[in-house]
Amino acid sequence: MNHNAKRSVMFVALLLVAVLAFFVGTAVTSSTAQQAVVWPITTAQPANTAGAVLESEKAYSSIYNQIGPSVVSINVVATQSGGNNGIQNGQGQVVQGTGTGFVIDTNGDIVTNNHVVDGATRIEVNFFDGSIYRGTVVGVDPDSDLAVVKVDRAAADLHPVTLGDSDQAFIGEDVVAIGSPFGERWTLTTGVVSALNRDISSLGQFRIGSVIQTDAAINPGNSGGPLVNMKGEVIGVNAQILSESGTGSGVGFAIPSNLVKRVAQSLISNGAVSYSYLGISGGDMSLYTIEALKLPNNARGVVVNEVTAGGPAAQAGLHSAGNPTTVDGVDVPTSADIITAVNSTPVTSMESLISFLGSQTKPGDTVTLTVVRDGTQQISIPVTLTARPSGT
Repeated sequence: MNHNAKRSVMFVALLLVAVLAFFVGTAVTSSTAQQAVVWPITTAQPANTAGAVLESEKAYSSIYNQIGPSVVSINVVATQSGGNNGIQNGQGQVVQGTGTGFVIDTNGDIVTNNHVVDGATRIEVNFFDGSIYRGTVVGVDPDSDLAVVKVDRAAADLHPVTLGDSDQAFIGEDVVAIGSPFGERWTLTTGVVSALNRDISSLGQFRIGSVIQTDAAINPGNSGGPLVNMKGEVIGVNAQILSESGTGSGVGFAIPSNLVKRVAQSLISNGAVSYSYLGISGGDMSLYTIEALKLPNNARGVVVNEVTAGGPAAQAGLHSAGNPTTVDGVDVPTSADIITAVNSTPVTSMESLISFLGSQTKPGDTVTLTVVRDGTQQISIPVTLTARPSGT
């Protein structure tokens, strides 16, 4: 195996199609007396008639019928620059894609991924009962890869999901994903929570924390759909996969529902989201750092590699790593600030720091960092957080 092969983290997003035609209707005429028109609708999956049903099957079927009416399939026409799929229109390429979303209130607000509706010039929202509505973008947040789309539909015909507490998710918990993989609408896949507190890339400069990892099959078209626990609560928004082939490999990532709540509320109220900003780049503890700074082997924390000039951390007095020495061909700092806690909450990794700042703080808050400096001195540093710089 080529150990230099790169694994690609993919946005599970637009199944690009170069065709602009959407649906072809068939006209029906009749010479008989006019009658009231009755359109067929879909309300649930067909009842099982084959015999005994396992309890687990009943549970999955119940979740599907409970959540299905809340899930929507989203068709998008977008204008994008570059790439090989699509039709040139003089300003960019017109492409069509599919994604998923779910209803969060009776006002017609629907959560999906930012990358599903990015650049959209037309959004069609398909409901479980066969109804199709035009969608409009309420707001997008590249830093969380979330968006809110709105439809004009009667409240009585909307079925909001219940957003659960993603902090209560646990490794091994049974979950299901419902979405439109490869355009196959309302597909249910099953799995477990494989890991917690992952961080993944966003559409901006900053990473998304507290992410849920699952082995429930997720493929292109699942983006924006719900990850649901066996209580019928949405605990995440399916967003990315880790894959070498471009299809599901059992490593999928869902944006946590607690972040979804915050982002959706802010987008609906303000059209934008504001996050707190510390102003550092850093990484997890490594054996190189442990040995260079003569730390115990169980030392945990975030090594501050660089402090952004003029940022909150710099103004508070945090130091960039320095005085490097070369060990086995690798430059290793012998002087470094290591963040081990925020407001007495342990920081064991960059993932945990991102998660805390994203979920527990807002711009203007003052937090106290516990810092081990150069491996010998533990100090407390108060830092007043600002809003993330615009345009990054």
